[in-house]
Amino acid sequence: MLAASVYARRSVRRAGALTATAALTATGLLAAAPAAQAAPPTPVSAATARTYLASLTVKAEGSSTGYSRDLFPHWSTQSGACNTREVVLKRDGVNVVQDSSCAAVSGTWYSAYDGATWTAASDLDIDHVVALSEAWRSGANSWTTTQRQAFANDLTRPQLIAVTDNVNQAKGDLDPAEWMPSLTGYRCTYARMWVHVKYHWKLSVDSAEKSTLQSVLNGC
Repeated sequence: MLAASVYARRSVRRAGALTATAALTATGLLAAAPAAQAAPPTPVSAATARTYLASLTVKAEGSSTGYSRDLFPHWSTQSGACNTREVVLKRDGVNVVQDSSCAAVSGTWYSAYDGATWTAASDLDIDHVVALSEAWRSGANSWTTTQRQAFANDLTRPQLIAVTDNVNQAKGDLDPAEWMPSLTGYRCTYARMWVHVKYHWKLSVDSAEKSTLQSVLNGC
């Protein structure tokens, strides 16, 4: 009962924060991310993304049979006590303070998917832009564990981003034909990120996914 009560309070607090953020955005008081905000690696341009997308293999999405997150070892140690999650939290936040175990104990984070701002790392998930199970169904089922680990911890491509945890959970493993950021101004960037990652890792796209990406990229 206590856990449920705590969860309920957190949900109410988040809902209030999101409502306030939406109101500020609507009035123009929160039109952009904080100026000092760090960000994932810059994706390729829209023009390059269109070229990349045209070269991707188009095929029906594969089966999830055999998939497990354990097949994609993630949050690997990057240096000292810091794993991939903590590296991304540090990178994507402003004035982030970490303790001796590299855990973020304070800072400010702007979630580009929904425009919300958070001051507690526990309110954030690290999203795999191309979800692990989506990758599995798009060709990663034939990879080695080493390849899957590299994909799940890819800090070089725009594959990892700190976002509101509830938003990440709602996205799940959906592709752009099924889910896009609610913050419409970020959709072009998101499409560029998605194509950049799929192109680098030689993953396929299905026809609906490609059509949606083409439409977004053509409007960039």
